[in-house]
Amino acid sequence: MKRPRGTGSIFQFKGCGIWYLKYYRNGAAVRESSHTDKQKVAEKMLQQRLAEISIGTYIEPADRKITVDELYSAVLDHYRNNESGSLERAQQRWTCRLQKHFGGLRALAVTTDSLNRYVTTCREEGLSNGTINRDLNPLRRAFNLAVKAGKIQRAPSFPHLKESAPRAGFVEETVYNRLAKHAPELWLRALLATAYTFGFRKGELLNLRAEQVDLFERTIRLNAGETKNGEGRMVKMTAEVWTLLQGCTSGKAPADLVFTRSDGSPIVDFRKRWEHLIAAAGCPGLLFHDLRRSGVRNMIRRGIPEVVAMKISGHKTRAVFDRYNIVSEADLDDAARKIEAGQKIPVRAEVGQNLPVLEYGAQRQNAVN
Repeated sequence: MKRPRGTGSIFQFKGCGIWYLKYYRNGAAVRESSHTDKQKVAEKMLQQRLAEISIGTYIEPADRKITVDELYSAVLDHYRNNESGSLERAQQRWTCRLQKHFGGLRALAVTTDSLNRYVTTCREEGLSNGTINRDLNPLRRAFNLAVKAGKIQRAPSFPHLKESAPRAGFVEETVYNRLAKHAPELWLRALLATAYTFGFRKGELLNLRAEQVDLFERTIRLNAGETKNGEGRMVKMTAEVWTLLQGCTSGKAPADLVFTRSDGSPIVDFRKRWEHLIAAAGCPGLLFHDLRRSGVRNMIRRGIPEVVAMKISGHKTRAVFDRYNIVSEADLDDAARKIEAGQKIPVRAEVGQNLPVLEYGAQRQNAVN
């Protein structure tokens, strides 16, 4: 079918009912199948291609065949090149769930509807909204990077589910002492002390190597690229942590893991041991991550500047750090005592108002009108 020059054309091969498009881009002819035998649909597709060329959003036909697997591989390369701490989790999310739903699909076949179906499936499997959101984050990033690179024209709208309020659990000193009392294993006792003192993440501790613990300088060094935020950091050990880590690293080679069981095997999953520990210590429901929250809170309560506390715990943003800086009922009691201690003069009553007798330390005063 002939059309005015510059507007492209549609045509059919002899004996074939499928319509093909022919248009020009940068002076070169492009032929593309419309995958339909309906003339009006092919005409509309041609107009779409011409519009994409005119506004600079055109994507080569070969790129239209790009799969979700390729996009996700690209985002993993992006995380790897930027030494992001999200790499390992993104790999796990693809292997565990995302690949089953999106593997082998063309990127253009992923729509908001298909993403919502994924959400429904995950909910039926009992996954929380937070877990589903974390699954979709790297996938969203993969599509956004592809758009930026010109591999696809647009990304679908990704759902974001409402999550429960952040947990506000923390460990008071008395509870920590009970946990330590019921943790006879050296590795567990050392994990408790290090997490509670510095607010380190569980993964950062379990991957710690003997070469990162300097007993002479009394330092622990977390390497860049091995932490969640990708940044390295170093802390000075307290006497308690130094003593425990001295035992954990004794006789080990530099590349050996610090936290290992008595037979030398690595600590991979200690959920059962943790459940037994918190039951014995009388604090059911306590999470290991609560030690991290408590470490942050303790540093602030003990006068450590917030910028230093953030460096130690590895927080990059104030929003997340403030969520960990939890106010407890004990903090409020302490605040009330400090307010009362600083109150020197009894409040004067307004005319005609009767005030009760006020006491300040050993001195007793009557409020006056």
